[in-house]
Amino acid sequence: MDFNLGPEELEFVRQVRAFLDAQAARPDAEEVMAPDRDAHSQLADSPERRAFNKRMAAMGYLGMSWPAKYGGQEREGIYEYLLNEELALRGMPLIGKGVGCVGKTIIRHGSDEMKAEFLPKILAADVEFALGYSEPSAGSDLAALKLKAVREGSEWVLNGQKVFSTSAHFADWYWVAARTDPDAPKHKGISVFLIPMDHPGLTVHEIKTMGHHRTNQVFFDNVRVPEGALVGEVNKGWTYVCEALDFERFTFYTVNPLLRKFERLLEAIRVAKREGRPLVEDPAVRRDAARIATEVEAAKMLQRLVVSEASKGRVPALEAAMYKVFSTRLGQQITDYALDVLGPAGVLRHGAEDAVDGGVWEHFYQTTPLDTIGGGSSEVQKNIIARRGLGLPLS
Repeated sequence: MDFNLGPEELEFVRQVRAFLDAQAARPDAEEVMAPDRDAHSQLADSPERRAFNKRMAAMGYLGMSWPAKYGGQEREGIYEYLLNEELALRGMPLIGKGVGCVGKTIIRHGSDEMKAEFLPKILAADVEFALGYSEPSAGSDLAALKLKAVREGSEWVLNGQKVFSTSAHFADWYWVAARTDPDAPKHKGISVFLIPMDHPGLTVHEIKTMGHHRTNQVFFDNVRVPEGALVGEVNKGWTYVCEALDFERFTFYTVNPLLRKFERLLEAIRVAKREGRPLVEDPAVRRDAARIATEVEAAKMLQRLVVSEASKGRVPALEAAMYKVFSTRLGQQITDYALDVLGPAGVLRHGAEDAVDGGVWEHFYQTTPLDTIGGGSSEVQKNIIARRGLGLPLS
């Protein structure tokens, strides 16, 4: 595989960087560009960030890989990857949930009516989605979900609960998986619905987690939706959910934040001192930094495999699982090492006197575990690798 960028791709990166440089001069730049938000930086969870997404839409940056008949440009997936890497480097909202998870699944499986309603809104950045998968008893084992959807005449009635729906407090629509056939094998009786977040019977409760990260519980109390809210075919939702999760891992788990985190580690050990000497002069520290550098390069290559598969029109399930496990673990290892080598100053919070790099390492220590859970936990990814990559049996 040749991962070197061609002239057209390099020109695209140049154009994106020029666009983002212009955004950095705007009065709302501090809200839109926030790399230290870490796990939250990818979300369009404020009016300023949603307005930025509309400016991206006006530039033609949304839906670039979509078919032309749906408003796309039929560009190779590499361009969406390159765009997200530049956005992630600056801590700006990523394309992915609407364009990838929801949009591409609707293109593949949605009805003509659903395509006509949602695809133009996604391209115009007029809509935000929350993903409703996890439940109190069905987190990593998504197929064990219990949210019920019962057909009554021309409607579906949903009752139950979702948990860890990160965007539910600001999203417009809920992309939710529910059990429509309780007697079928657990992977076979699931369907997906699109439901407005302001629908009667939906209640959102905040859950506060580490790193000032907000997620939510969502309760369904006789939520009635029309037949047209069903995505694709009834009881085929497991396939759609798996595809959407694969698209999420491809678009959300960029490598640039990991590279930047490593660069910040190098900056910290150049400045910090031990017994009056810069840490960077310690042979043991230099050795450890070199080891981490090789693993960062391995993460880059694993991400390139994801991009390669997606660019060929295939769903990068195995490749995305390998990259997610490796990169999220590496993000934790970089943070742990920074705290170990920097000593007490490394754990000082933002605003504390003598905090290293503005106290960002203490914040990273709280947020990096979230990356190993969102989009499918590391345990789920390992199961995917075992089954699809190594051909191992389920039990």
